[in-house]
Amino acid sequence: MIGRLLAALLAACLLCACDAGPRQPGFNGTDITGADYAKDFSLTDTQGRRRNLADFAGRAVAVFFGYTQCPDVCPTTLSQMAAVMELLGDDADRLQVVFITVDPERDTPALLADYVPMFDARFIALYGSVAETRQVTRDFRVFYRKSGDVSANRYTVDHSAGLYLFDPSGRLRLFFRHGEAPERIAADVRRLLAGD
Repeated sequence: MIGRLLAALLAACLLCACDAGPRQPGFNGTDITGADYAKDFSLTDTQGRRRNLADFAGRAVAVFFGYTQCPDVCPTTLSQMAAVMELLGDDADRLQVVFITVDPERDTPALLADYVPMFDARFIALYGSVAETRQVTRDFRVFYRKSGDVSANRYTVDHSAGLYLFDPSGRLRLFFRHGEAPERIAADVRRLLAGD
């Protein structure tokens, strides 16, 4: 009796699996759909306008944190995202790359306006007050800390290195560790743009 019941249960499970259709392979980035953090931001762009996620409705949004005097991680990430834009071709206009500074005391709007577009003119930079920066980094669970000679403004900023990807409806979906290949990021962006 128990054997027949187990056999029937197994058959039902197999039928359900067959009816589910082909399974999509996982994303290249870490799927964090449904995370209860990084819901939005409200910061100022280099033209003096307040910006938040709703401003980019209908586009995927890639957000990462850094600063203009960063020696390696930030320019590398900006270069990788410029490569992603190239790989996306015509779909590049459906991705907004957002750079948020963790060094609001030195990263002036003019400096950000010169630095970030050097990688791609479509990228935007955002900044806030020290308190706003503290709040947005807390909301995104980003670590940052001044290091070195803070008295003479020759410090560096240790910070989390990663990229958040939102889908076109503004939902946080993926996280990429620093150094992810542009091809893998572009593939995930295409999936999100297709409604995955």
